[in-house]
Amino acid sequence: MPPTTRKLVPGPCTGPQPPAPDTVWEGEDLARVEWDWARLERVTFVDCRFDDAAMAELVTTRCVFERCVLTGAALSGSRHEGTAFLSCRFDRAKLSGVTWTGCKLTGSQFPGATLRPMTSEESDWSYVSLRGVDLSGVDLAGQRLAEADLTDADLSGADLSRADLRRARLQSTVLRGADLRGAETDGVDWRGFDPTGARLDLVQAVLFARAHGAVVAD
Repeated sequence: MPPTTRKLVPGPCTGPQPPAPDTVWEGEDLARVEWDWARLERVTFVDCRFDDAAMAELVTTRCVFERCVLTGAALSGSRHEGTAFLSCRFDRAKLSGVTWTGCKLTGSQFPGATLRPMTSEESDWSYVSLRGVDLSGVDLAGQRLAEADLTDADLSGADLSRADLRRARLQSTVLRGADLRGAETDGVDWRGFDPTGARLDLVQAVLFARAHGAVVAD
């Protein structure tokens, strides 16, 4: 049975009420909506705008946000389980204290967003743009960050062990104190950043040395 559209449920929120499960909203302008403490289950949003929306402590379960704009949205303390944010914009969004569990954020952009502290477990951050974002001390162990743009990001003290960093852009990324041991780094340009103070495994240390012209003997 196909999902219905624009079915609303009662709630204390200002503006449009949060949609019921298994509904689809497309092209909706939800700027400044007040959905603090709301719960969303299996809802799909396509090309919707959430500019300056109030969604603190929001809980989403298996929802989809596709090509949505969340500029300036307040999502602090929100929790997302199995939710996909595909090619979304989080410009200046407030995301401190957010928990992402089994989420997919592929292709999304976070310019000027506040992302720490945050919890991310078994989530896919491939192809995201995190340019210049402060991720210091964040635990991203085992996360997928393939082809992510981490240019100028602050990852000092971050845990990137066992992460998928294949072809990630690390130009001028701050990695002092970060743990990269066991991370997949195929296609990473080791000349584009300074790993001083980062924890590397033996294979990574050899790749770094070779990238800087050292001859590593067997």
